[in-house]
Amino acid sequence: MKSIISILILAFTATGFSQQIDADKSAFAHTFSIVARDAETGEMAVAVQSHWFSVGSLVSWGKSGVGVVATQSFVNPSYGPKGLALMQEGMSAEAALAQLIAEDEGKAYRQVAFLDVNGNASAYTGEKCVVYASQITGDNFSVQANMMLTDQTVPAMAAAFEKHSKLPLAERMVEVLKAAQAAGGDIRGKQSAALIVVGPELVENPWEEYKINLRVDDHQNPIEELDRLLKVARAYEYMNRGDLAVEAGDMPEALKQYGTAETMFPDNLEMKFWKAVAMANDGQLEEAKPIFKAIFEQDENWREMIGRLVKPGLLTVSASEVEQIQNL
Repeated sequence: MKSIISILILAFTATGFSQQIDADKSAFAHTFSIVARDAETGEMAVAVQSHWFSVGSLVSWGKSGVGVVATQSFVNPSYGPKGLALMQEGMSAEAALAQLIAEDEGKAYRQVAFLDVNGNASAYTGEKCVVYASQITGDNFSVQANMMLTDQTVPAMAAAFEKHSKLPLAERMVEVLKAAQAAGGDIRGKQSAALIVVGPELVENPWEEYKINLRVDDHQNPIEELDRLLKVARAYEYMNRGDLAVEAGDMPEALKQYGTAETMFPDNLEMKFWKAVAMANDGQLEEAKPIFKAIFEQDENWREMIGRLVKPGLLTVSASEVEQIQNL
């Protein structure tokens, strides 16, 4: 078999990615994906799974306030940044995709989907994509797949997107991936998956770009692992809100947020710890002591942490109370 480098020449140059094509189909990066927008929140997302290492590093692209892109099959990564740039300039998803397809000498091998901030979706499946290869584009979404085991994968994805309309967008995207796999999925099997969610408004700072950015680069059950990571991410959203409440000196609110996170992951020591800290700061030290004791019995490092929280003001109990906690 030829090396990947000789088969897929995508060398980045000063003028962009080259688009030379070698038609050895054995190296194609096939996959199934969805691009979608939540009509209520305006959030936009890409979810993808493939029997290919680190599929999310090339397939999924997004920019808050602009749109999202999935570029797959014989992957041309330049569709991501170029497509987002065109949509940011004001082009619709359809016009932006049409322009890039027209410029692409390898378009027969491409499968690409664009979705813009207004919910307009457009997709393209080249004639040389490996069957089963198809797409369905609807209101605020597009689902597409190539090299699938059966021809039912794409219809199952579209049906799942409609069925789970009450879910938050990220959870809805994962349900679509599950439906694709249940319908047969990639003929080669499973390896990696990814999920990104961006917001409806342009952001000022790069670190604000993604509301959710999760990747499973190599796993026996990548969709199940992606689902697990999403649940963890949701729990830590509550942890972050708790931290903000602590910074604001609102201990009841911190306790509420930390408690919600702990409910989602009751065995997580960190979530237990910060809930106990919020309780102590809120005048509930006696109730917090058994929690601290149980944590220290599992990991002594948390006992050491107690003393380190006083100076930055994260633990506001008296010196004698700090000692009581440390001596549990």
